[in-house]
Order: sequence, then C-alpha cells, then structure tokens
Amino acid sequence: MRRVVITGAGTVNPLAQDVAGTYAALAAGRVAIGPLAFRDVERLTVRIGAQVQGWQPAAHFTPAELGLLDPFAQFALVAARQAMALAGFTQGPEAAGVILGSAGGGLQTSDDNYRQVYQAGRNRVHPLVVPRLMHNAASAHIAMAFGLRGPNYTVASACASANHAIGQAFHLVRSGAAPVMLAGGSDAMLCFGGVKAWEGLRVLSTTGCRPFSKGRDGMVMGEGAAVFVLEDWTHAQARGAVALAEVVGFAMNSDAQDIVVPSVQGAARAMAAALRDGGLAAAEVGYINAHGTGTTANDRSEVAAIVQVFGAMPPPVSATKSMHGHLIGGAGAVELLACLMALDGVLPPTMGFTEPDPECALDVVPNVARQARVGAVISNAFAFGGLNAVLALRRV
Repeated sequence: MRRVVITGAGTVNPLAQDVAGTYAALAAGRVAIGPLAFRDVERLTVRIGAQVQGWQPAAHFTPAELGLLDPFAQFALVAARQAMALAGFTQGPEAAGVILGSAGGGLQTSDDNYRQVYQAGRNRVHPLVVPRLMHNAASAHIAMAFGLRGPNYTVASACASANHAIGQAFHLVRSGAAPVMLAGGSDAMLCFGGVKAWEGLRVLSTTGCRPFSKGRDGMVMGEGAAVFVLEDWTHAQARGAVALAEVVGFAMNSDAQDIVVPSVQGAARAMAAALRDGGLAAAEVGYINAHGTGTTANDRSEVAAIVQVFGAMPPPVSATKSMHGHLIGGAGAVELLACLMALDGVLPPTMGFTEPDPECALDVVPNVARQARVGAVISNAFAFGGLNAVLALRRV
C-alpha cells in the first residue's frame, strides 16, 4: 500500500478565487454570505447566499470554450489549473486521472434552457446543452486540459460528493492503480431554480449560517470548487514535489435509515472507520472540520457522533460553512483547504456564534481563528440519503 500525499491545491469559492486568498479569509473570519444577485431573485423567499463575487469567465476561457462550460465546470477547471501549477505539473502523467464530486452538475445550464423551452416557448435548444449540463463535464474537461488518460468519473452523492471523490482518488493512488489523481468537487446551484428547490426543504436560513449556536435557523447555500493533486509519495519525492499533507484514511457508509434525517450511529461509524483506516488514535486528532450546516438536526446529531467517537473532551471543531456557505457537492473540497490550514497551525473559526446550544457543547473555535500545533485532522461530510464520507489527514 502506497503513501498518498497532496502536492497541489486550487480553488474558486465565495471567500476567494485562489488558495492563498481563501486561507487569509478563513484566518480573518471573513463571512462571504450576502444578498443574492441573479435573475428572478425577487421571486425567492430566501435571498441570501455565498456567491463567487467578481467572477470573469472571459478572463479564463475563450468564447469557444465558454460555449461548452457551465459555471460549475468553469470553477473546477480554474481550480484544477491552480492545483496542477502548485504541484509543478504543466501536463500530468498520462496514467493520472480525475474524480470530481458534483451534486447538481450544470444546473445553471438546465435552468436557462428550461426557461427557453417552457417560458419563452422555444422549440429548440443549443446543440451543446447536454455536454454542458452533464455531471461529468468538469472532470472530462480537466482530463482534456492536462492529457490525463487514467480513471475519470464524477460522484453525485449530494453534500458528500467531494469527500467521496477525494476518498476514491485516495484509494486509487494508495492501491497503485494510478500514480497521480486530481480530485475535489464543484457546484454552482445559485440560480433561481436551484435555490427555489432548496427553499422547498425549509432548511435555508434567511439571516445567516450560525452552526452550533443557539437560535440558529438553518443553512446558507454557496457555490464554488476546490481541486487537489493526490500523488504517490515516492512519485512526488522522485520529482522533488512538496507535500502539503498526507491523506492517511478514508471511510464511507450509509445510514440506511432516512432520506433526510441524519443518524448519530452512521456518522460515528464513519469517523471511527476513517481513524482505523489511517492508523490514528482518537487522541492524535487535533482538529475536526465539521459538516456543520447550521440546521438543528445536523448539528446536534454530528456533535453526538463526535462525542461518541472522541469522548467528552473532543478536539476543537469548526464549521467553515459559516463563512463560505454550503457548496453542496463542492463543500467537502473547500473544507479540505481548512484542514490543510489547520495542519499548518491555524484553526479556522466558526463564525456567527453567539450563545452555546446546550446540545452542542463543544469547543467550536468561536468567531476567532486560533493558533495550534496539529498533527492530524478529520473532515466530515454527511449527505441526504444517509451517505457519510470522512477523510483523515496527517501533517507530513
């Protein structure tokens, strides 16, 4: 079994359009949640979210390229370019592959074309609609951009999509099936149809995301992507690459219980299994990036699961969705950046925290980032459908 390290990272998210800017925003506790701006937003009940501000597609792609790229693919491609550059690749090894997570795929393309057909009454759509909206569009474009002819697919498992994708890429590199894999997640659901659908679930906040805080009123949607280069450590050393962290464990399971209500036991089993897979004792973990959506059901069940695995005094836990919103299929990828930052010595805060919920009695790093020496971290993702995916990382 090979050791697997992260040698590259890239991102486009509501906090920043690169990794350095994202770290700075996380360390400063900057909240990127604000009023939404897109067509028909006035028809929504919930009008706040975490949008990627100042996005200029033409600065990154030619007009011909943009004809094929929904925003979710644009975000993923730019993040992949950054990750490959940081890893020191111009073109990837031919046997390298790509696994991305996306819950919605080209949802903005779908939304636009439904308008044309049903609202405007048009009988034709653009011939490239399907290649734009398909979930695997982003992973396919990344492979073409860098000549990656290894495994390539996309995972759609709601809010666990990115963690599933990164975990599957980890397995491929660890097993020797591929020397290098690009992995992460991307979603761009902030359009009228995307938010309207989530409104129906009655889980969205109209005031902001305040995980674990008494009086919280739900989650806030975001958009964006993060992509990582996972590499066989021997391969990385041979070419002089710098390892940002080592991925040591991954676990995934299913609650098999309810389509929307989370299970304490399922989450606990996933965390415990990730620790076993990584050869980590609970006491070695110095930080947990929580799924931390800000809903009552998620926060309380996740806290109960953490206590079950780590005991009455678990390590610091923070929910960075309080800053960048819930990126759905891209959430776990951007949150992995927070884990890398923690391994570098800065624990990102849980913003918007006002008063403790007695049923969420943890050290949630409230409102201010904290310096700490951390040797290992875990990142949680718990999705609708009862799908749990947990990553474990160690400082190199």
